[in-house]
Amino acid sequence: MELGQIQQAAVSCFAQRGFAATGIRELGTALNLNSATLYHYVGGKEELLVGIIKNCLTSMIEGAGQTIADSTDPVRQLALLVAFHVGFTATNPKTSRVAEHEMRALSAEHAEDMQALRDAYEQLFASILATGTTQGLFNTVDLGIARLAMMEMGTGASHWYRRDGRLSLPEVQLNFVSLAMRMLAVTDEFPLAIKELPAPLVIASEPEPKD
Repeated sequence: MELGQIQQAAVSCFAQRGFAATGIRELGTALNLNSATLYHYVGGKEELLVGIIKNCLTSMIEGAGQTIADSTDPVRQLALLVAFHVGFTATNPKTSRVAEHEMRALSAEHAEDMQALRDAYEQLFASILATGTTQGLFNTVDLGIARLAMMEMGTGASHWYRRDGRLSLPEVQLNFVSLAMRMLAVTDEFPLAIKELPAPLVIASEPEPKD
């Protein structure tokens, strides 16, 4: 039994029922394992959740960092980052929702560690927005509100995006890039061509899509 398989089963249960309402026996049943064997693999339900959230956030930090590494232009960097964020949450919807909503279930020590990772990811947005504003490329009333709006809109894709929906994922990504550029009064709404969009990353904890 691989850790990824255990995490996928846990993500499915946590996304559907919530962490608090999911028992270790339910997880074992989903994997056809008894509780003792499951504890051997993951150490406990909270440890399992921590592993899922940590893997999600570190994957986002590393993936986003690689995505923007080849550019120093804040407009292009922000467009790439927005496209990455939307692509990641749309491609890993259940894991993204668990990481977003179930951090509240963690003990104080674990919550602090995971919040530090979340802050590091948000800082990527904050740094680009600050640099672009200093260079006169972005114009908005409040950078903090703009950052929160972009990130919340992108995270929302985990709730409504469907592979068989009206728009393809690249079209959704470009729409979000356009919204971000408008929010910051950037003249060029589409600083990226569709072929330049970052390829979506599927992480090990994300269950196979059913649609």
